[in-house]
Amino acid sequence: MKVNKNPWLLGGALTAIAALSLTACGGSGSNAPAASSSPAAAESSPAAASGGKLTVWVDANREPVLKEAAADFEKQSGVKVDLVIKDFSKIQEDFLRQVPTGKGPDITIGAHDWLGNLVNNGVVQPVELGDKAGEFQDVAVNAMSYEGNTYGVPYATENLALLRNADLVKEAPKTFDDMIAAGEKADTEFPFLVQVSDVGDPFHAYPFQTSFGAPVFGTDESGAYDPADLQIGNEGGIEFAKWLAEEGEEGNLKTSIDGDIAKEKFVSGDSPFFLTGPWNVEAAEDADINLEIDPIPSAGGEEAQPFVAVQGFFVSAKTENLLAATEFLTNYIGNEEVQTELYEVGNRPPANKAAFEAAKSDEIIAAFGEVGANGVPMPNIPEMAAVWEFWGVAEAEIITGKADPAKRWKQMTEDIEKAISK
Repeated sequence: MKVNKNPWLLGGALTAIAALSLTACGGSGSNAPAASSSPAAAESSPAAASGGKLTVWVDANREPVLKEAAADFEKQSGVKVDLVIKDFSKIQEDFLRQVPTGKGPDITIGAHDWLGNLVNNGVVQPVELGDKAGEFQDVAVNAMSYEGNTYGVPYATENLALLRNADLVKEAPKTFDDMIAAGEKADTEFPFLVQVSDVGDPFHAYPFQTSFGAPVFGTDESGAYDPADLQIGNEGGIEFAKWLAEEGEEGNLKTSIDGDIAKEKFVSGDSPFFLTGPWNVEAAEDADINLEIDPIPSAGGEEAQPFVAVQGFFVSAKTENLLAATEFLTNYIGNEEVQTELYEVGNRPPANKAAFEAAKSDEIIAAFGEVGANGVPMPNIPEMAAVWEFWGVAEAEIITGKADPAKRWKQMTEDIEKAISK
């Protein structure tokens, strides 16, 4: 199986602080879209048949698939689709700057956790999925929604899972302690590997945090993330901080281990376990690791829930051909055939249910998808920028013993609250 070595999973998170500096925190996010009052544009849409042009920003990996879909759409509708290849890491900032001036595309590829920032800046508009909403994974539609509206068409999901070298450990661990015990029994250099680095890595640590009952934000009655309900500093969060300190002292979490080192050590057989995403599967298979994909074991007693990242397509608030843009996304980009082709070039579980069922013939994709089904969408609200700013640094200081875990976690929470309230 070929897996893209350049993951887009953290595309939103890594650029969040820089991009979110363009807008003040405010508003609330949603993980639950309102029911659509009208169906998606039909394939015989008069607006589409009238011709015109759509400009679509896309990254180089997915451009070949969209090129075929665009040709089919143009043939059926008369609407020309101009594909512009963009560096994914620069799309959000460029989109935010260009759309208000009347420039930019009609449609752009993007990560779901950009959404709150895009909505609050007024650069995207809702997409009517209608009955087609049921054709996508629920977590994908929820992730592409904000304040009760769906703002994009998802095409892929991605999340962490536990990679296990089955030649070293035969069975999946049920708890974190079970995993460490099995790793120590395997008598390898590391009982367990996960990237941390000297600035921390809360994305990779989050499944363990949730197992202590400490999500970042609570949710309202509709399931939307509520920025006024910061849960990260609750009692479970304090217990998680103490756990970080303990595991750091034991050597199970090391700030000296970054992503490259963790991958190198796992593929060299120096650990039976590696918490990571599908982008590291190819390296393990190339090293002839007898690979199994397991659920993430709980450290705090509750279910360990990884963040789920979703990628999709957004429609510009300034597009002059909304019906054509909606039709292209819902009836072409969103269909099973195209989503299957997008999966084949990126090896991420498709958002389209039918495409995902077909992709499940690949045991690796199926296993990651099953873990992701129990995950939670990465928050797409602007307030998340304040969390990223303080979160990792605090974790790193706790893991290395530079700070008292309870005091440092409380200070981190206070810093986040102050940043959100500005």
